[in-house]
Amino acid sequence: MVRSARAVQDDPPEEVGLARRLDRPMGVLGLVFVLVVLGQSLAREPWLVTTLTVTGWLFWAVFVAEFAFRALRARDRARFWRRNWWQLLFLALPFLRFARALALLRAARVGGVLSAAVRGSRSAGRLLSGRIGWLAAVTGVVVLAASQLLYVLGAYGSYGEALHDTALATVTGAELSAAGGFARVLEVVLAVYSVAVFATLAGALGAYFLDARTRADGGQVTDA
Repeated sequence: MVRSARAVQDDPPEEVGLARRLDRPMGVLGLVFVLVVLGQSLAREPWLVTTLTVTGWLFWAVFVAEFAFRALRARDRARFWRRNWWQLLFLALPFLRFARALALLRAARVGGVLSAAVRGSRSAGRLLSGRIGWLAAVTGVVVLAASQLLYVLGAYGSYGEALHDTALATVTGAELSAAGGFARVLEVVLAVYSVAVFATLAGALGAYFLDARTRADGGQVTDA
C-alpha cells in the first residue's frame, strides 16, 4: 500500500524527497516483476527459463536493496520495523528455491507468486492515485496471481484455462471449474473480491455523478 501521509510527515525532508523519487521506478519494477514471475511459470525453453530466472533475481536484489535503504534511512527505526516487518517474509520466500525437498520447492513457487502479487499491488498504489485506476491494476494482479497459483498447484493442466476461469471468477463471481479444496477456497475469496470491486465501482461512480450535479447546481445558483 501507499505510505500514509502521516508517515511521510514523520520522515525528514530529504528522505521524503528521495522516497518519492524512488516510488515511481520501484512501482514500475514491481508491476514488471509480476509478469516475470508469470513467465517463469510458463517458460519451457531452457534459455528463456534462465533469462527470466536471472531477471527475477536481479529485480529481487533491487527490492531488497530498496528495503534496506529505507530501513537505514528511517528516523524512527523501531516504528519502521513495526510497520514493515512482514515484508521480510516475502523477501525471504524466494530463497526456498535452494531447498531440495519437493514440498519446499512447491512452497517456494507459491511464495514467489504471492510475493509478486504483494509487490504488484503495492506498486499499483505507488503509481496510480485514482481509485478506479488503482482498482483496475490491483484486479489485474489478483487475476494473474490467482491463475498462477491454480496452475502451479495443479488444479488446471492449462494456464489459459486457469486464466479464463480466474478472470470470470474475479469479475463476476463465477464458479471455478477446477476441483479440490484450494480451488474451492479461492473461489470464495474471488467471489468476495468481486463483490468488493462492484461496490467500490458503484461508490466511485455515484460520487462522481453527485459531485458533477453539485457543481452544476452551484453554477446555476451563481448565475442567478
